[in-house]
Amino acid sequence: KARTDKPVAVITNGALLGDAQMRRELARADIVLPSLDAVTEEGFKAIDRPMGSISFAAMSEGLKTFSREYEGQLWMEIMLVAGMNDSEADLYAFRDFLKEVDCDRIYINTPVRPPAEGFVHTSSPETIARAVEILGGISIDQLTSGSFFSEISDPYEAVLSIARRHPMNAFEVDGFLESRGMPLPERQVLLERLGADPAVETVTYKGLVSYRIR
Repeated sequence: KARTDKPVAVITNGALLGDAQMRRELARADIVLPSLDAVTEEGFKAIDRPMGSISFAAMSEGLKTFSREYEGQLWMEIMLVAGMNDSEADLYAFRDFLKEVDCDRIYINTPVRPPAEGFVHTSSPETIARAVEILGGISIDQLTSGSFFSEISDPYEAVLSIARRHPMNAFEVDGFLESRGMPLPERQVLLERLGADPAVETVTYKGLVSYRIR
């Protein structure tokens, strides 16, 4: 906030919202987007795998407190995982929990990029639609191509800098390069270079080739 007059957004897993000092510092942001992937201790540990010292009870109470104190925009994101937190009962449990959270938006997501574990699967489009209906949320599970930015001028290094933070699939890489004005033949050459780079792991997920740094 001291460096720019542009709005500041914080995307967070919410793990430290139980810390009052953290909540005070976070309150300076214009938008805060915490994750909420479970509403029980058991579900929290199964999906988010927190450090042993981090409890759902502390995180969830901190989230509720922060939502009452915070004067900016609070946007929640729920990541639905098939068979783990997307049943009808789960969706109503999310709804009941969120009645105690004063948030401005609820985004519904499901794993788009390759997960760390093979047993993780995306929720069906019908389940996502049901979640949107029950929670009054907004679905963001569709692929997008215009959501990446890098200040690095070299296109290959720019893609690598983004992939170091999280995997990019071929659709996203192509869209990012197109947004920079790169012609299609050059984009195809760069994708081939990515696939041959020993520092880049290529994974096929949901019918798309994804790239992540080894």
